[in-house]
Amino acid sequence: MSLPPLVEPAAELTVDEVRRYSRHLIIPDVGMAGQKRLKNAKVLCVGAGGLGSPALLYLAAAGVGTLGVIDFDVVDESNLQRQVIHGQSDVGRPKAESAADSVKEINPLVKVVVHNEALTTDNVMEIFAAYDLIVDGTDNFATRYMVNDAAVLLGKPYVWGSIYRFDGQASVFWAEHGPCYRCLYPEPPPPGMVPSCAEGGVLGVLCASIGSIQVNEAIKLLAGIGEPLVGRLMIYDALEMNYRSVKVRRDPECVLCGKNPTVTQLLDDYEAFCGAVSEEAQEAASGSTITAAELKSWQDKGENIYVIDVREPNEYEIVSIPGAVLIPKGEFLNGSALEGLPQDKKIVLHCKSGARSAEVLAVVKSAGFSDAVHVGGGVLSWIKTVDPSLPAY
Repeated sequence: MSLPPLVEPAAELTVDEVRRYSRHLIIPDVGMAGQKRLKNAKVLCVGAGGLGSPALLYLAAAGVGTLGVIDFDVVDESNLQRQVIHGQSDVGRPKAESAADSVKEINPLVKVVVHNEALTTDNVMEIFAAYDLIVDGTDNFATRYMVNDAAVLLGKPYVWGSIYRFDGQASVFWAEHGPCYRCLYPEPPPPGMVPSCAEGGVLGVLCASIGSIQVNEAIKLLAGIGEPLVGRLMIYDALEMNYRSVKVRRDPECVLCGKNPTVTQLLDDYEAFCGAVSEEAQEAASGSTITAAELKSWQDKGENIYVIDVREPNEYEIVSIPGAVLIPKGEFLNGSALEGLPQDKKIVLHCKSGARSAEVLAVVKSAGFSDAVHVGGGVLSWIKTVDPSLPAY
C-alpha cells in the first residue's frame, strides 16, 4: 500500500545540493520535492556493523539531512570482511566514530550525530524520539525486541533487516499502518536455537544486499513513493539467487500493538525475556564454571581431564584450545555424543564465549557427569588471558 511521505520537505536545495543529487532530481517519483524531504529527514541507524555499514553509506549518499549512528563496539579486524564502512586504520576505534568519519567523507553536507554508547532501556526512548525513522541493523534478539517496542510506543516506523550465512530478511514495521515485529515473531526462539553470525558466519556481501534493501525502503518511506514493505517480509537466498515476499498480517492479539495490549511500556530486562541462556544452563553453570587460566593450570599440572570443544568444525579450524576434542553441540543435543564420553575423566566443555558450552553442560550433567564444568568466556577468554598470539574470529 502507498503511504504518505514521512517528513515535510526542506525549504530549498542549495546549488551544491542540486548538483550533487541531480540523478535523483531527474527521477519523476523523487524530483525536487522528494529530495527536499530527504534533506529534512532524521534517520537513526542502530548499529554500525554489517547492515549498518551499507545503510549509513547509502543514506548519506542519498542526501538524508541528519544521520544518527549508535554503536558501543570497537572495530575488530574480523569486522572488515563485511563492515565496509570501516577500514584497516580504524581497527580499535569506536565503530560509531569510524562510521561518522566515513559518512562525512561520502557526503559532507550530511549532519552526523554520534551515539557512542549501548542502546538500553534507559536511553532508547529519548534517542529514538529525536528521529523520524529507525534503521535496525542489530544482531541479537534482545535488542530487536527493544527496538520494536520503543518504535511502537513512540509511533515510529522502522526498517528491519536480518542476515545469516547466505540468507537475509527485510521488512518495514509500522504499527500505525501494519504489523510490528512481535506480530511476526511473538516469542523469541529458545536459547541456542538460532546461532548468531559470530557462531554461524555470514557471507560478507549479503550485508550489502539486505542493507541496500533497507535504504531503499527508508527512502520510499521518507519521500512517500512506491509500495513499502509494510505487511510484507522479503526473504533472500543468496545461494539460489532467489527473492520471495511473504505477507505478514497484523495480529489482533499482539501483546504490543493488538486490540488489548498488555505490553504498554518497555520491559525491564530484554536479555531475560529472550533468554540468552536457558534456566537449565544457568543452573548447570552455577558453581561449575572455570576460567581459561584455571583450565591452563589443570593442563600444566596433568590433571585427569577431558576437554571438549562444542563449536562447529569450521570454527575449530580457525582456532582451538590445545588438547581439546571437537564434538559439536548438536551431537550432545541429539544424545549421540553421550555414550562416548569417558567415565574416568573430568569433563571440561568450552565454546567461543560460554553460552553454548553452558547449554551442553546442562545435558552432560543430566546424563550423570555431575562433576563436569565449562569454561566461562570460552575460546575468547583463552585468547585474551592465556595465549594472545592465537587469531580471534
